[in-house]
Amino acid sequence: MAKKYGKKYLAAAEKVESDKLYTIDEAAALVKDIDFAKFDATVEIAFNLNVDTRQADQQLRGAVVLPNGTGKDQTVVVFAQGDKAKEAEAAGADVVGAADLVQRISDGWLDFDVAIATPDMMAQVGRVGRTLGPKGLMPNPKTGTVTFDVAKAVSDAKSGQVTYRTDRDGNVAVPAGKVSFDADKLAGNLKSLSDLILKARPSSVKGTYVQHVSISSTFGPAINIDPASL
Repeated sequence: MAKKYGKKYLAAAEKVESDKLYTIDEAAALVKDIDFAKFDATVEIAFNLNVDTRQADQQLRGAVVLPNGTGKDQTVVVFAQGDKAKEAEAAGADVVGAADLVQRISDGWLDFDVAIATPDMMAQVGRVGRTLGPKGLMPNPKTGTVTFDVAKAVSDAKSGQVTYRTDRDGNVAVPAGKVSFDADKLAGNLKSLSDLILKARPSSVKGTYVQHVSISSTFGPAINIDPASL
């Protein structure tokens, strides 16, 4: 069955030239112009990469702090004890705990955006791995969320850090800010993410690496970006 679109979506789509590849600056301005949500929608950038995720060295995963933030207040929890728990609290973590936090999550509490853990806590955190994993909340060394430097991890999470990873088809989708951002600040975040993906190119990849790039707001149509302009 063909998907039906509302009038507002169709009106927004008419402003996008489907056969045009926009620059990041053009796309940042356009995504703001065509957004029709009644809330401050998130802008996401999506890359389709020529990678084989069956190969371990071609699986991209990591984290980056956006230069202009995400526009979202992140609720951060930290699994730590002793001095590290005190460091996390001083850095601004919303909830800090050890076995008690593990139990709270085991009981169903998931009202947070980022989970950080010190390495010595991971055995306990593993007990709720099946709960945190599917939600994308499981601490991981590759995203800087398993570390003894909890102060920096909390600061990064609070100041606009986003995580990224390839899916099974080689796609990477990352939030880049809000439609309320000034166009130049939104473009700055988009360029930062593009630079990151380009630098993360696996050495074993042959041929064209970035095959397709687009941005869109939460409910808006996609705007295609010229990969050659990145």
